[in-house]
This record gives sequence, structure tokens and C-alpha cells, in this order.
Amino acid sequence: MQDKVTTIKLRMMKERGEKISALTAYDYITAKILDESGIDIILVGDSAANVFAGYEYTLKISMEEMLYHTRAVKNGVKRALVIADMPFLSYQCGVEEAVRNAGNFLKAGASAVKLEGGKSVINIVKRLVDFGIPVMGHIGLTPQSVHKLGGYSVHGDSPDAERELMEDALALRDAGAFSIVLEKIVSECAKKITEKLEIPTIGIGAGKFCDGQILVYADMLGLNKEFHLKFVHIYANIYDDMLTAFKNYIKDVKEKKFPSEDESY
Repeated sequence: MQDKVTTIKLRMMKERGEKISALTAYDYITAKILDESGIDIILVGDSAANVFAGYEYTLKISMEEMLYHTRAVKNGVKRALVIADMPFLSYQCGVEEAVRNAGNFLKAGASAVKLEGGKSVINIVKRLVDFGIPVMGHIGLTPQSVHKLGGYSVHGDSPDAERELMEDALALRDAGAFSIVLEKIVSECAKKITEKLEIPTIGIGAGKFCDGQILVYADMLGLNKEFHLKFVHIYANIYDDMLTAFKNYIKDVKEKKFPSEDESY
């Protein structure tokens, strides 16, 4: 088995120009398969709110739910770096609460936490890092701020917006973040940020120049039929395979073909 992925190894990968692969997971089986595939990072994303629980926004998922998903994912992982998303209001209400919640994620099995925001969360990032808790930043489109942002628009598409993102990225780096997710950012802007930083950038809808890429696993497996995001490449159509399998099972049960003699004791 390959060496375990660490935050230090991610930085070394950036230094030698090796791209970093990342996907989300919320359960043991998916995490186990991802780990066996050789993925570098498994993010226990607050996207579980949408993919797993069916909520409209990520804002609705709780600490208890995220800790449950983190424990389940960790049980399936031996090599990949497990990062837990800190959900809405788990870090915005004060440094002490942020430290307590981040610590609970590490107790649940995560090796690092991710939180959204730039300069507004710098004090929290510094404090977490001071306590030995690795932090991944997240700028650009930040889904927990969807109501403030007024939707899911592209970021970094003007000189002022680009400058603001660069300031956020540098502030996160200086605060001790080991990596930063760049979401839905104009490719050239993401390129400038990536070239400026010594720490890895992980893109999602931010073009090819980031040091790594992340997607929601259900999206790239074709499990989400409701919508298709421009930046998602679909690598399989598991939705159709599952639907066919379920229909075949129902048909066999109805026609008394399952279980057969071979499937009975």
C-alpha cells in the first residue's frame, strides 16, 4: 500500500508538480472504495446536506450529523487524508466554540478540518492551527454564504474581485492554512492565486491550473439527474445502473424467480 497522505505530503506534491486528487464521501463503503482507488484526499463535505439528506442548502446540516459521517468515512480509510467540513455555525460563533468543534472532528477520525471564508475567519484559523488542528481554507463560492452572495455566481471575474480573492488566499496562508479550496473562480484568477501560494490549491469549477481538483462523488458518478454543473465531468452513469438493478430485482420478486433454489438454504 502507498504511504499515508499527510498535509506535508500534499505540499511536497505541489512542489514537484504532481496533481492532487480529491473527492467527497459520507459513508463507509464509498470511503473504502475511494481509499482503495488511490485518492489523495477524502472530504467529508457538508454537501452531505444535499447528497445524503436531501436538504436544499448545506446550511441545514448539523455538527452531530457531520460527526456521524466523519466516523463512518474514517472507518473505511487507511491511506487517504480525511478532511471534515465544519458546518454552518460550528465556527462562526466564536473562537472557543470553533476550537471545541474542530477538536471533536479530530476525535471522530478526521486529520484536518475545512472552513469557508477569507479574512473574516483568519483569527479562527490561527487559533485552530495554534492548537495543532490542520485547517484547509475555502474561498470563491462559499455555499454556506449562498444567501449573502445571492446565488451561485462565478467569482474573480473583475480586477476588484480578483484582488479580494488574492488577499483572502494570502491571509489564509499567513494564518497557517495548509491548503485552500478555490470554488467557481475564473480560471486565470485561480492560476494567479495558485502561482502565488506555496500551499496547494484545490479547485472545483476553478480551471486546470489549480494544484488539485475535487468533485462531489455523486455528481461525477452520474447519480444526480436533477441538474448538471458545467465543471462536472461525468465518469459513469450509476443512476441508470442502479435503477435497472432495482427494477430487475422487483421483477424477479414479483415473478417468484428470486430467491432461487441456489439462493435458499
